[in-house]
Amino acid sequence: MTDFDSTQTSRERLLVAGKSLFARHGYEQTSTAAIARQAGTSESQLVRYFGGKSGLLEAIFNDSWTALATQIQPAAAQAQHSRDALLRILNVILAVFDRDHDLASLFLFEGRRIRGHEIALSKGFLSFYELVHQLIRRGQEDGSFRRDISVDILGSVVLGCAEGMMRDRIIAERTGQKASYDEEGIRTAFEAIVSALS
Repeated sequence: MTDFDSTQTSRERLLVAGKSLFARHGYEQTSTAAIARQAGTSESQLVRYFGGKSGLLEAIFNDSWTALATQIQPAAAQAQHSRDALLRILNVILAVFDRDHDLASLFLFEGRRIRGHEIALSKGFLSFYELVHQLIRRGQEDGSFRRDISVDILGSVVLGCAEGMMRDRIIAERTGQKASYDEEGIRTAFEAIVSALS
């Protein structure tokens, strides 16, 4: 059971419980009853605040992306070149994920799962996606990135490589294996990939 601060509201407790359970068991396998029980409240409160399980997950993503953006934006703004901005952003994300393993699992495994007939994308992720593409466009102007490769392909390479390395590391840990690389390995590989695209 999750430890809660006595000053937390039912809404806050539901967010904490939902994040923990979704990260550990997955969205589909987590019931609203389990979330309410862990939060020490009722399913009716979950419905009242979030409209249901999908609304809770969306709120978790939106709150998490908002908090992450407060660290990502300054890191990107401090960089002289787009390449350096992307490296700084990766460092921010790695540090946040190292402190919050549940958030890492949610972002990497539940962030873009197909729900019904559509892919659920949070507003925060869409803003982040656009920031990465803006940086790549800027990088094509400042010489950080090749101009003969489309922005969309470069964005896919950058995001896909970073996500893949972080996701595979979590998979190794969850299956009882020791990951063959650490955060420094991810940084080194990502820097090599980004440098190869210049």
